[in-house]
Amino acid sequence: MIKRTFAISLLSLSAILAPIYASAANEPIQPIKAVTPENPDVAELGKMLYFDPRLSKSGFISCNSCHNLSMGGTDNIKTSIGHKWQEGPINAPTVLNSGMNLAQFWDGRAKDLKEQAGGPIANPGEMAFTHEMAVKVVASIPQYREHFKKAFGSDTVDIDRITTAIAEFEETLVTPNSKFDQWLEGDKNALSADELEGYKLFKSSGCTQCHNGPAVGANSFQKMGMFKPYETKNPAVGRMDVTGKEEDRFVFKVPTLRNVELTYPYFHDGEAATLEEAVDIMAKIQLNREFKKDEIAKIVAFLKTLTGEQPKFDLPILPPSTNNTPRPQPF
Repeated sequence: MIKRTFAISLLSLSAILAPIYASAANEPIQPIKAVTPENPDVAELGKMLYFDPRLSKSGFISCNSCHNLSMGGTDNIKTSIGHKWQEGPINAPTVLNSGMNLAQFWDGRAKDLKEQAGGPIANPGEMAFTHEMAVKVVASIPQYREHFKKAFGSDTVDIDRITTAIAEFEETLVTPNSKFDQWLEGDKNALSADELEGYKLFKSSGCTQCHNGPAVGANSFQKMGMFKPYETKNPAVGRMDVTGKEEDRFVFKVPTLRNVELTYPYFHDGEAATLEEAVDIMAKIQLNREFKKDEIAKIVAFLKTLTGEQPKFDLPILPPSTNNTPRPQPF
């Protein structure tokens, strides 16, 4: 009798859950869940390093400077500011949900978060350090070496461990439980009428051909300007910078649309100041269509439902430098 009751309960549960999972499975966008780090000690170390400006030559710029976790994982300016107030060549993409990206950077030149983490440290226009000096700074701090020993089993500090730790922390920066996730998981009251109409228009217009999957994008490279050229003064040419192939000119990684209301301004050059402007431009150059004002408003209403729960954690207290720690060189 107990086994029979248990079997009936499982069947009943399956009947209840089936429509929910079927709903999500039949949509081009899938819900996301929070990520638990494989090694919490490595992730905790990575969090410290993510916020530590001493990984930069000036001692002023950290990962969080351009990928501010209080501002949607970006800096909300057209192109980021680097060492000696240099204006960067490209808009900083969000770090939120970046573990879902098929590659990192707009042109996809880094295969994963670990490879990406090492790039800005040694870039003369960004953090302007060298990997060797970053390692020297971190290794000079006894409390850091203790954290490395706890995380990796020895207190050896090298760039491989630094970037591994930062990547492990970044993997946890997932934003689940958006209104749209709730709708996908069966709460049909999660979206308003306008938001739902915006989603239907988003799908029927062809937006989901590129913006699909759990990240609502970030899983393919596409040409910007399929039907009409995108006019910009920005020097970036996308994948062509990586491959050297003319056919890759203006081919960029499709950005994630999760938390997109927080990650303005938009596009690789940051030229679209608002979501409304971004939707209008994308419709013209990628879909060859003109959206009416009310259609744009409904699509924007849908896009705002993709804002999820922002990462919550205690800010790290960074260990102090010692007399042996190389001093910053801001000028």
